[in-house]
Amino acid sequence: MPFTRINSKMVEAQVVPGQRLFSQRGAMLAYRGQVAFTPNVQGGRGGIGSMIGRRLAGEAAPLMTVEGHGSVMFGHGGHDVHCVDLTGDTLYVEADRLLAFDGSLRQGTMFMGSQGGVMGVIRGQVTGQGLFTTTLQGHGAVAVMAHGGVIELPITPQRPVHVDPQAYVAHRGDVRNKLSTALGWRDMVGRGSGEAFQLELSGQGTVYVQASEEKL
Repeated sequence: MPFTRINSKMVEAQVVPGQRLFSQRGAMLAYRGQVAFTPNVQGGRGGIGSMIGRRLAGEAAPLMTVEGHGSVMFGHGGHDVHCVDLTGDTLYVEADRLLAFDGSLRQGTMFMGSQGGVMGVIRGQVTGQGLFTTTLQGHGAVAVMAHGGVIELPITPQRPVHVDPQAYVAHRGDVRNKLSTALGWRDMVGRGSGEAFQLELSGQGTVYVQASEEKL
């Protein structure tokens, strides 16, 4: 169920009987046809276990289920929208960046600290980002939100990418992450964002970076 880009801040999806999609609550701007919107209590295709894991992680974003026959336009807060098409792989994305996604995708949660160790905990405590990141896996489309648009940066074994944690939107591929510090502890006291912290992504894949360090 691909999304059609209307402009930089709006996308449209065709809804057909027997298929569904999920969106952030309040993201529906307009629709045509016979379309129903209901609060989601299943946590996506990942089921109740996924939902519980996301809530314990503080990563759960309020979702609604969209079903019926027609077309729906999505946007939220005037944020820029970027579309990602998955072909069997996994997208790792901050929950508050999700605008809408195909209901066929399997939804889960990954503990970022499991790759970053202690630095993963620092990422959550100091930068304000969650320790858990939503995962979407399978074949389908995802629409994510960002400030000022999104750029896709390739990650290769020879060229890892360093990203400001608050500019990070999502990544895909065989990628490892860890939080590193560009400055000493003395320089980081009292700092909640900025270049004192860098999210290092290494391996093979793609990272999606927004053009602003502002949080949604």
